[in-house]
Amino acid sequence: MDIGIGLPNTLPDTPGTLLIEWARRAEQRGFTGLATLDRLVYPNYDSLIALAAAAGATTRIGLVTNILVAPLYRPAILAKAAASLDQVSNGRLTLGLAAGGRADDFAAAASAFDKRGRAFDEMLSTLHSAWRGEPVAGSDMAVGPTPVHDHRVPILIGGRGDYAIRRMLEWGVGWTSGGAPPAQAAPFAARVRDTWHEAGRSGEPRIAALNYFSLGADDDSRRYLHHYYGFVGAYADMIADSALRSEAAIRDTLHAFEDAGFTEVYLDPTVASLDQLDRLADVVFA
Repeated sequence: MDIGIGLPNTLPDTPGTLLIEWARRAEQRGFTGLATLDRLVYPNYDSLIALAAAAGATTRIGLVTNILVAPLYRPAILAKAAASLDQVSNGRLTLGLAAGGRADDFAAAASAFDKRGRAFDEMLSTLHSAWRGEPVAGSDMAVGPTPVHDHRVPILIGGRGDYAIRRMLEWGVGWTSGGAPPAQAAPFAARVRDTWHEAGRSGEPRIAALNYFSLGADDDSRRYLHHYYGFVGAYADMIADSALRSEAAIRDTLHAFEDAGFTEVYLDPTVASLDQLDRLADVVFA
């Protein structure tokens, strides 16, 4: 199982230069991927710009949006941006995409919250047409470069339910879970594998997860998670309490995800300090 780490792109007041240092250090310490979280109405860094900066500072580590709120973007613009990032990183980009769940993000983007599912489906089709070099929306030329591998950027589909399975089978290389612990995420992961094979897809699906962590600085970690998830009310308390805050909790959780057949896990920081990255590397690569 691959172990990646989140970029601290959503942590308020994080200097932009720290994202560059973080990316370099993550690659040096052996993490397989760098992942971003995505919001619009929040003082965070844009996911694709943050990953583009990380791409320029590294040579090997994977780059993952986990996840990007796809319907906030215009399809042709996202197709061009993603293909561009895929090219400048030499094919290291994976797009984790989901429909999103915050109405204020959609209001700020002048997008219809109640139509986001349909918009997501249309976007997935447009992305792949654009990456194949086909004209998009009445144009007579391609809207961007061709991605490095197989005329596509790999997509992990987020969300749960029949709609997530359908999108994954039609457009994705696998599925990504949100911040659920292994016991909650494992049943749907098993369903992903079963439907993948029943549909005749070749190989095995990628199955990813993210979990939050901090090693020390617990008060700062809890404040951030309460702030980031304040829109869900009392449920934010559960999210803040669920972060992995000991070496044993991190090791046990990674073993549980591996036992459940996950192919990759991204541990997202809740404190923007390089010490957190180094301490995590010492735990997971000991």
